[in-house]
Amino acid sequence: MHADVVIIGSGVGGSAVAWQLAQTDARVLVIERGENLPRELENWDAEAVFGQLRYRTHETWLDRANQRYRPGQYYFVGGHTKFFGTAMFRFREADFGEVQHEEGISPAWPISYADLEPYYDLAESLFGIRGDVSGDPTEPPHCSPYPHPPVPDEPAIARLRRDFERQGLHPFHMPTSIDLGSGGGCIRCGTCDAFPCRIDAKGDAEKCLLRPALRRGSVTLMTGARVTRLVTDATGKRIVSAQVESREGRKTVTGDTFILSAGAVNSAALLLASANSRMPRGLANSSGAVGRYYMNHNCTAILAIDPRRVNDTRFPKTLSVNDFYYASEHDEWPLGNIQMLGKIREAMLRGAMPYMPKRALRYLSEHSVDLYAMSEDLPDHDSRIELTEQGEIRLVWKRTNLKPHARLVSKTKEILRRSGFPLVVSRRFGEDTPSHQCGTVRFGVDPALSPLDPLCKAYDHDNLYVVDAGFFPSSAALNPALTIAAQALRVGESLCRSLGPPAIANRIVEPT
Repeated sequence: MHADVVIIGSGVGGSAVAWQLAQTDARVLVIERGENLPRELENWDAEAVFGQLRYRTHETWLDRANQRYRPGQYYFVGGHTKFFGTAMFRFREADFGEVQHEEGISPAWPISYADLEPYYDLAESLFGIRGDVSGDPTEPPHCSPYPHPPVPDEPAIARLRRDFERQGLHPFHMPTSIDLGSGGGCIRCGTCDAFPCRIDAKGDAEKCLLRPALRRGSVTLMTGARVTRLVTDATGKRIVSAQVESREGRKTVTGDTFILSAGAVNSAALLLASANSRMPRGLANSSGAVGRYYMNHNCTAILAIDPRRVNDTRFPKTLSVNDFYYASEHDEWPLGNIQMLGKIREAMLRGAMPYMPKRALRYLSEHSVDLYAMSEDLPDHDSRIELTEQGEIRLVWKRTNLKPHARLVSKTKEILRRSGFPLVVSRRFGEDTPSHQCGTVRFGVDPALSPLDPLCKAYDHDNLYVVDAGFFPSSAALNPALTIAAQALRVGESLCRSLGPPAIANRIVEPT
């Protein structure tokens, strides 16, 4: 099989590049290791999704102590966006520069916010983002307003917003990608964050990017096909083929250009697994940085419980707070972001508190308002992805910036208690939840330090790009999906120039 462009992975990065290339006559093949996610009753069943882990991969990884665990990985067309909470934040302008933190430095990016701004704008149009640029003092400049007004608060969240404002905070409307409003498909089902959408109303990568690409251009999709190795020519400068394990057996796919978008962990693992005699440390790895500098936000779930009130909110992800994002009068160091978590269910709590009876867990979930505190994880050379001799993934995560994260959690609890919640509890997420994984194939201006250039092309190869959160040199403290999409659209447009696409301003953006 041959394609002009081979894209490995159908998540937000790979699908955004495919959307751009659909403007051209290039033959584009998207290879996805998973299948189309089935629409079934279990999509909205908390017991199936969290109790039985129906959709989670059955593969296992190893931790630094060689203990085996089943990571929170989901292999379906559309990638992790099939399960994401629809949050679509732009990184703040300062996130692209060097930022001093209590436990180290968040390094500058090789591009600026201004370089990405028009692509943020395009991505927000493609995903049909609902938001409001006026509420957050940290909001970066927008050339255009959000395409749609924000999702309105339900009563419990509206009360929380008023309580936060009375405490001098600046709660703002979370930018989110759901098909809500006149003619929209969203019914505020109550099972959005971490659930697949049975009625296709979530703005995921498959719906907003890949399907339009498959309809509009010479783009094809191969599912149930896992790329196990990339093969170079004799010089090592060009990738000539991908070796694929599929349901029909082994295949070899050749191509002129290869886009690797398998996720930060799996993209790094594939590059390491593709080592050859010329590149014994792995492809794109003359810098030695492939698999290094792994980051995954420090995240804590916080449940504010009021026995006097039942929280019947169906879509709570409408409120966020960035008052602690930068160093300020609240703290001398940046702490991070606070946002709403999807509504907690009994089956979700069971894994964290297996010693409690279901009845008690159900009571807690019915009376809780649920928040999510997120702090930046700083890049560390020793935080890494490794492959064992048997080719298994070992994730060695050296967590950083935990002291300021603990203070963010503590301040969030104080705010909630002042808001009238008599019981506030929390639990930090572990390494088995790599939903914000990034940093393993970082981009930069120095080939000695970074595998990728500022357009995500490998310095070591003429025709290899890595376009997923692996390119992040820092993690910031906001959800990564929109930034991945914006850079992927930027990379895709650059690739299109050699193929003669129409100008970006003249393109028709299909509604979500």
